[in-house]
Amino acid sequence: MARRRPRAVNADDLLTRLGRLTAQARERVELQQARVELAEALQRGMLPAELPSLPGIRIAARYAPARHGLEIGGDWYDGFQLPDGSLAFSIGDVQGHDVEAAAFMGQIRIGLRAVATMAPQACPGEVLGRANELLLATGSELFATCAFFHFDPVTRVLAGARAGHVGAVWATVDGRSGVIEDEGGLPLGIQPGEAYPVTRRRLTAPGALVLLTDGVVEGPSLPIEQGLARVAEVAGTGAGAAAEELAAEVMGVAALSDHTDDAAVLVLRHDGVS
Repeated sequence: MARRRPRAVNADDLLTRLGRLTAQARERVELQQARVELAEALQRGMLPAELPSLPGIRIAARYAPARHGLEIGGDWYDGFQLPDGSLAFSIGDVQGHDVEAAAFMGQIRIGLRAVATMAPQACPGEVLGRANELLLATGSELFATCAFFHFDPVTRVLAGARAGHVGAVWATVDGRSGVIEDEGGLPLGIQPGEAYPVTRRRLTAPGALVLLTDGVVEGPSLPIEQGLARVAEVAGTGAGAAAEELAAEVMGVAALSDHTDDAAVLVLRHDGVS
């Protein structure tokens, strides 16, 4: 059988093929960039426009998107006043990244607000439990870690519960600080009927409580234990500063971790009992 001679490839053919491949690559890059921009817009649009404040307590927050742009996900923070005048706070992190995670984050944040507002006397553990059942009912395959806190300005009791979330950091203006690692439950959206233990503390000494997501304290350059220790150190030296300043300083720890995830910080700066 006669063998077919290969067709000669000239410069015009090569340029045409190269142009086609370049156009395809550009389309893929533009599509991915559009998804990243949409996810980031969803993320920022679903975060609260403002945070509450009461005499003796100031709240500030910071959010930083992932450094490389492809890990935009579902980190969030929230703070709002309940009908009885008390304050509620939440912070969390949705598993996964991209538009779906950002949208799921919005569902969780609003769900927590709705549950807490409709049942203002419910403890943080009950709020997380009801939110967990609500998320399971949606049928989503995503889940989220979360911490929920309730502050009574009259008794100055801070009650909190965790759903698989990284511990908070406490500090007082005299330089003491530490990491709160109270017992918690599974992340939201995994198991029905999950219980979330509640821990209560009375804030008598002036200081600060720092809530954060793991993007702040964990990354290629920083193990989570070292990251939390670094935040405790920062909070111990900055507990007397304004809430906005302390939030910015804590977010600076994320730069040390070389984090690829997004990161959120929520600071509660409180005065002592007079």
